[in-house]
Amino acid sequence: MKIRLSAYAVALPLALTTLTGCSMTDEEPDDIMYAGTSTSHDAADALEKISSGIYDLIGVKGETSDSRAGVEECPGKDSETYFRTFHPWSFYPASPSDLDTAMQHLKERLPKHGWKIVEYGPDTSRNRNVVLVADNDEKKAGVHIAKMSKRERPKLSLTVVSGCYQVPDGQKVEHF
Repeated sequence: MKIRLSAYAVALPLALTTLTGCSMTDEEPDDIMYAGTSTSHDAADALEKISSGIYDLIGVKGETSDSRAGVEECPGKDSETYFRTFHPWSFYPASPSDLDTAMQHLKERLPKHGWKIVEYGPDTSRNRNVVLVADNDEKKAGVHIAKMSKRERPKLSLTVVSGCYQVPDGQKVEHF
């Protein structure tokens, strides 16, 4: 369990940085994708709707994990004024044989809905999970999807992230 948590702790910030175009150093804060002005709760709700749209594209029966969107800082920006949202969730197909179909549907359907696939192929893990990374400039969001077929319960692991928002004047970022 510790290995998975450690790998996730390293992978999530990397995925978030890759997906939102955010710089890993404070030297280039202008590289951050700006998503507009919003409250933390409204931005989180909007991101969950984006996740729901991705779920609709999967096109096979199954169940999802019960998770909510969260809020984190934008690198190089004032943490009381700027934030981005993330929504990690999992999809478990009704039948393990449907996992390939679900991933294929996403690969084919995401581009038809404004997503640009920027990476597709096996990762460097021992299991060589197939990873799909896509960005949607219109929605100011990105998604990282890993097909984990060698797990005891095969699944798609998804993390949807937003660009960086600025809270309305006079408000502060709410973290949850």
